[in-house]
Amino acid sequence: MPDLSGPVARECVEGYLFATPPLELLLFRRPPARGRIWVPVSGKVEPSDSSFDSALARELREETGLERPLRVFALDWHVPFRAENGETWRLHAYAVEVDRSFAPRLSPEHEDARWMTAAEAERLLHFEDNRAAVRRLAERVGLSTPKV
Repeated sequence: MPDLSGPVARECVEGYLFATPPLELLLFRRPPARGRIWVPVSGKVEPSDSSFDSALARELREETGLERPLRVFALDWHVPFRAENGETWRLHAYAVEVDRSFAPRLSPEHEDARWMTAAEAERLLHFEDNRAAVRRLAERVGLSTPKV
């Protein structure tokens, strides 16, 4: 396990788009150059962002075209991780409720998007912290995920 002590060099946000009932998540697949892994919407907090919430709203617009989610709430999930440049960055996770009919406009960051159950999301997400965030989201909306 990498040593993540020390100062956080960069803050990041991620948004888990979901609809209920039943609980389903809209996840995105990175293109081959970025590993073809399934991920939530995510990105760095920029100096022009006034808050984590505004950074998330910007990332949602840039990566999906989403302007007006039904609701957004923090998952109270703050995960430090080692960036490719060796710095410690920290991720702040949010749940983003949308209508199930929402069809994202894909940005160049993604090659595909797909609605899936929480159990399927847990199987497909590459990073353990993403899988843990899905479980946290399910708990917060009162819909537990079946064991995978």
